[in-house]
Amino acid sequence: MGHDISGYNKAGEEIAYARFSMGNYNATILYSLLDANHYYAGVSGSGGSATFSIQQIEKALNAYKKLYNNDDSKSESDLINWDQNQIKNFILNCLATARKEKKRM
Repeated sequence: MGHDISGYNKAGEEIAYARFSMGNYNATILYSLLDANHYYAGVSGSGGSATFSIQQIEKALNAYKKLYNNDDSKSESDLINWDQNQIKNFILNCLATARKEKKRM
């Protein structure tokens, strides 16, 4: 059990992925940043899906930066840095894809 969170482009191709074990509280951070807490089901996700606007992803990125003071220092444990990076990369990949796809419309 765990939290496997994927982001997809309009063609249905996976463009972002984050994985958290069932006991890893950092999963709740990504759910919260995306304002998707209703998909959190304890030891795993609910299996639901959502579509996010560019503005929602930008809001998540801004909240991430505020939460971590936009600091990439190595003062925390490797596990926390790993999770912070996968959260940041998930959001950045989704945002880059959303912006790219908007330009193609």
